[in-house]
Amino acid sequence: MSNRDSHPFASFFQAGFECSSHRRRDGVRLDLIRATSHDKHVLRDYRQCKQLGFGTIRDGLRWHLIEKSPGKYDWSSWRPALEAAEAVGMQVIWDLFHYGSPDCVDQAAADFPQRFTDFAMVALELHEEISGRPAFVCPLNEINFLSWAIDDEYFPRVGPDEQGWFKRQLIRTAIMAARAIKQRWPATTIVWAEPLIHIAPHDRRRQTVRAAQANLRGMYEAYDWIMGLAEPEFGGDPSLIDLVGLNYYPHNQWYFQGPTIPMGHHEYRPLADMLVEMSERYRKPVFLSETGAEGSGKPSWLHYVCNEVRDAMSRGADIRGVCWYPITAYPGWDNSRHAETGLLSSVVADGSRHVDQRLLAEFEAQRELFAASQNGSGDRRRLRSV
Repeated sequence: MSNRDSHPFASFFQAGFECSSHRRRDGVRLDLIRATSHDKHVLRDYRQCKQLGFGTIRDGLRWHLIEKSPGKYDWSSWRPALEAAEAVGMQVIWDLFHYGSPDCVDQAAADFPQRFTDFAMVALELHEEISGRPAFVCPLNEINFLSWAIDDEYFPRVGPDEQGWFKRQLIRTAIMAARAIKQRWPATTIVWAEPLIHIAPHDRRRQTVRAAQANLRGMYEAYDWIMGLAEPEFGGDPSLIDLVGLNYYPHNQWYFQGPTIPMGHHEYRPLADMLVEMSERYRKPVFLSETGAEGSGKPSWLHYVCNEVRDAMSRGADIRGVCWYPITAYPGWDNSRHAETGLLSSVVADGSRHVDQRLLAEFEAQRELFAASQNGSGDRRRLRSV
């Protein structure tokens, strides 16, 4: 897409609120919006993000709280966030399905695509009622990761014990929902968020190289299938994707059946090269829909990512934004350990969140660097507003 203003974000730098709500392998239901107290402090959280210069954020619905019985919707868990966004003037990319579904919904059932589509349509009706602005939505978060998690039983098994079956179920669901949304609300911006990864062979034996390449091909499947570039029987089409979201973290490169590849190693692939490849492959605007690091490594990670993004942009990649995810500290999925990954802390006694001043200083420095690197005055204004 050549028109840089076709689907503009309100700010280049964005903030993401962790909203996973799936069940772990042991059956425990996660609810990270509740665990981070974002549900109780959503208005204050949005105001703080706005004050820190974020005009666009990612947040999510908790489907398991909304549809506790089939076809019956209780919006009390989402309406306060919708109203807070309007009160603050915040642009929100809403994740409709961030892994978790209601217990009354069988993700393996033949009617799952229709069940999700029904939910998505009613959700956007409420969005239209409260906001009146065209919606920004991510219908299904990380199809490639979720299907891997099911296949490898990191999440509880769904459907038959058949590698790849669940990804196909999710693709059918994604295409049905996206098509229905676009038909009803053509001005809706549909983004997706998929992991950006690199897998290197741990030795140079032919079978190892081929196995690593085969594993890496899975990274492209969700976008290829939704856009109709492969598996045309799904009915995919490029119109179902407005922006290609890519999730990238320090652990996103690893050896086939081996450890993480450290940055600086000869097998570590530069992020800029990966962004250029995805931009050229899909011919769509791209954004880093998730990126972040933990502890003292946060500022240096942002520094690296932003340098690579500017490099990719200088080589022609149409990159629209960078979302720090999650923007708050949160309890880890597997063991609830305290993870200091955000610009903002957990909620403290007076209801506020502390700001990581070192990370904030890096954000401010990067805003200036991006503004200086842009030639168009419109792009400079947008970058400086972040």
